[in-house]
Amino acid sequence: MEVNILEDAKELGQEAAERCAQLLRKRIEEKGSARLVLSTGASQFETLESLTQKDINWSKVEMFHLDEYVHLPGDHPASFRKYLKERFVERLSIPLKQVHFVNGEGDIEVNIAELCAEIQKGPIDLALIGIGENAHIAFNDPPADFDTQESYIVVNLDEHCKKQQVGEGWFASLDEVPSQAITMTVHQIMQSEIIISCVPHKVKARAIRDFFAHECTNQIPATILKSHPNYTLFLDKFSASEMNQERR
Repeated sequence: MEVNILEDAKELGQEAAERCAQLLRKRIEEKGSARLVLSTGASQFETLESLTQKDINWSKVEMFHLDEYVHLPGDHPASFRKYLKERFVERLSIPLKQVHFVNGEGDIEVNIAELCAEIQKGPIDLALIGIGENAHIAFNDPPADFDTQESYIVVNLDEHCKKQQVGEGWFASLDEVPSQAITMTVHQIMQSEIIISCVPHKVKARAIRDFFAHECTNQIPATILKSHPNYTLFLDKFSASEMNQERR
C-alpha cells in the first residue's frame, strides 16, 4: 500500500489525476484499451475535474461506476448517473469508448444481470474507490458483505450513510434519501488490477483513523483495501488529521 498526504483537496485531485492518467495511458499502449471504474460524491470533485483535462485517448476507455439509488430518476440532482454525465462524461474532449451506467429504475434484476455480464467480460484496469464517512466502499455499509461473489447487488443504506448524503447536499432531509441502492460488491472492487482511493476533507478523518487502526473487518469495510496488491491512498492534511503521529 502506498499513502500520499497532500495539502488540500485541490492538490490531492491534481496528483491523483496525474497518476490515473499515467496508468490509463500505459494500459492503452500495452493493450489497446483500458477499463475504468469511477466513484462519485463530493470527495471526488477535484480528482474528476483534473482527470477530464488530461491528455488521454478516451475513445479507448470503457467506463463503469460503483452505485446508484434504487428508483431514483436519472435526472434527480442526487443521481450518480447525472453526476457522472455532468462532471465527467460530457466534459471529455473525446467520447468514451463505452459507458455502463448503474440504472436503478425499471426492472432492477434485469439491470443488475446486464451490468454484471458487462463488467465480467474482462479485468478492470483501474478503479477509483472512495471511502465514506462510515468507511464504506461504494454503498457497502458496515457490516459489509465480504462473501458474495456477485458483481452488483441491492443493499440497504445505513443511517450514517444517509446522513452523509444529506450533509453533502444531495438531499434536503434523511426522509428523502432512498433506503436502497445498487452497489458494486466488495468482491468485484477487489478484482480491479489497480485501486486508487481519493479521500480529502475533515469529515473523513475518523474513517481514515479507523482504516489504519484496525485489521480487515467488514465493520470497517474500507480496511479490506489494505489487502489489495496494488493499492494507493491519497489523503489531504485534513482527512489525515486523526492518524497517530507514528503512522503519519
